[in-house]
Amino acid sequence: MLFTTRQILQTNSKDAQNRTQLIKDIESMINFLLLAILIGVTYFVANEGPQGAAISLFAVIFAGLIAMNFFEPLAEFIASSLGNSFEWQNRSDIIAMLLLFAGGVTLIRVMGDNLFPTYAEVNPMFYEVSRWGLGLFTGYITMAILLTSLHVAPLPREFIGFTPEGNNFLSITAPDREWLAFTQYVSEKSMKRSGNRIFDGAEFPSNPTDVSTQRIWASFPIRYAARRELYTTGGRPPVQSGPPPIGQPQQGGGVPSGGAGGF
Repeated sequence: MLFTTRQILQTNSKDAQNRTQLIKDIESMINFLLLAILIGVTYFVANEGPQGAAISLFAVIFAGLIAMNFFEPLAEFIASSLGNSFEWQNRSDIIAMLLLFAGGVTLIRVMGDNLFPTYAEVNPMFYEVSRWGLGLFTGYITMAILLTSLHVAPLPREFIGFTPEGNNFLSITAPDREWLAFTQYVSEKSMKRSGNRIFDGAEFPSNPTDVSTQRIWASFPIRYAARRELYTTGGRPPVQSGPPPIGQPQQGGGVPSGGAGGF
């Protein structure tokens, strides 16, 4: 059977539309999962009343900070205890992070319930506003922590609409990067450890020739995105066909078009 040029173009156009729709459907999956977490956590936490919601909020924040600061040493211990294979080196991080987070939330909730076994009577308006407000805040932070855990998961660099550099929640906000920034801020200020250690905070000068331009550079999303990309290749770096072409230097010694001087 012979196909006309118009039929071939129509077929290609339909295939392109189908691929575009498939990409949109895949990208919407991450939004659906995050919304489900946000709504579910908000509902269940709000049902505990203002006092229970406040305890849950404190438990989620404090357990999240503990998980972020100690999941890497625990992951190294888990991987080394299980043979230190390539697979366990990539799986142990998310296991350690979620174990610390879930264990911390459970422990703090139990302690809070024992310390505050009774509930104080409050104004009905304050009761409704506070329980739903605290519930929503708890749901958003829980969603942010779980989204951050995807950075250390043994998955491709980008999947179901998740991108390390993008706004992963409804293409509006980036709860994962907000949580990373909060963790770094807390480790730099109120929960500062000995030795001036800052979470995900390597110090480099903005201008290599000027020491006074020293500033903190975060690399968590970049480091783990590179590791996930390496994981999809089985631990083998991408093969390059040859060295990049050498361009002709521009006159005047300026920076080439599209480049940037320094960092």
